[in-house]
Amino acid sequence: MAHSIGRRLRGRALAQAEAEARWAEARLREAIDALPEGVVFLDAEGRYVLWNRRYAEIYHRSADLFRPGARLADTLRVGVARGDYPDAVGREDQWLAVRLAKLTHPTGERHEQRLADGRWLMIEERRTADGGVIGLRVDITELKRQAADLEDALHRAETASRAKSEFLADMSHELRTPLNGVMGLAHALDRGDLTLDQRAVVAEILGSARALDDLVNNLLDYGDAARATDAAPAAGPIAHVADAPALRVLAADDNPTNRKVIELLLGAAGVEVVSVEDGAQAVQAWRGGAFDLVLMDLRMPVMDGLDAIRAIRRAEGAGLPRAPIIVISANTSPGDLEASRAAGADRHIAKPIRAEALFEAISEVLEPGA
Repeated sequence: MAHSIGRRLRGRALAQAEAEARWAEARLREAIDALPEGVVFLDAEGRYVLWNRRYAEIYHRSADLFRPGARLADTLRVGVARGDYPDAVGREDQWLAVRLAKLTHPTGERHEQRLADGRWLMIEERRTADGGVIGLRVDITELKRQAADLEDALHRAETASRAKSEFLADMSHELRTPLNGVMGLAHALDRGDLTLDQRAVVAEILGSARALDDLVNNLLDYGDAARATDAAPAAGPIAHVADAPALRVLAADDNPTNRKVIELLLGAAGVEVVSVEDGAQAVQAWRGGAFDLVLMDLRMPVMDGLDAIRAIRRAEGAGLPRAPIIVISANTSPGDLEASRAAGADRHIAKPIRAEALFEAISEVLEPGA
């Protein structure tokens, strides 16, 4: 009797335990089915134990293969054969080897997976305490689209920024080139033998030109980093250059007025100037003549100033003597200054040319150890 009662009690306890287990399993399934991410549990052999509704929705093309005891590795192989994974096309064995390695040795490191319907998934897999694997699948298609849109917007912004920079560089060159001629010729006139009335007219021209120069600088927003000023006294630098009567200078500029300005300014100091119209002529003239200094514009036809500077520096590396190079350009942005320095220029001064700035730069590069 007692034995029979014990059997009934044990049976009842077992039935209750089984019911509780079924209840717990049902609650667990309800809980994971409520998750917005796909979740899958595998045993230590990589076989399906449990997966939620979202996981089956994500892999709807392979859902017919899901069953307890089936291997995820086999599902992957069938999916590759079906073309479910575009990144595997043409490299099926390699793709499978990499994917199975991540599945066999889960580290929790996230990686992306592209599906045949165009969706993207973020995959994260970790080892469980019993040696199995818990896997998480998150649909990141919208995030990828937003990232692509952002990249496209950044590309458009960079393109617009480059176009703006090119426009400002062109405007700087087109505005400052004639302005350089006006100011340079006015400076040259101012150093000549003029009557008081003539000198007053020249002063008016210079004043107006300086005002226009300030307007151009503010309009183009290039800052003051490379702009020369009239603050430096004129007599000192000019006298220093004039102390070297044998000084021979090569000047490259495609604008005839700018070349005339340089010739007038340096000629007044007793300097011999050889003028050329582009970078290619500058390199050729430099190779054939003994020059103490090179003045180089940047924006020129045939060969621009930067390429000409590089060509001269390469030739010097082959054994020719080094000559100081001063860039004289309407382009004075930080990028222009860095480009000149990287090409091998010793100084970079702005157009419109101010005599004081030019002579000061020449004095600096011709000083021993400069």
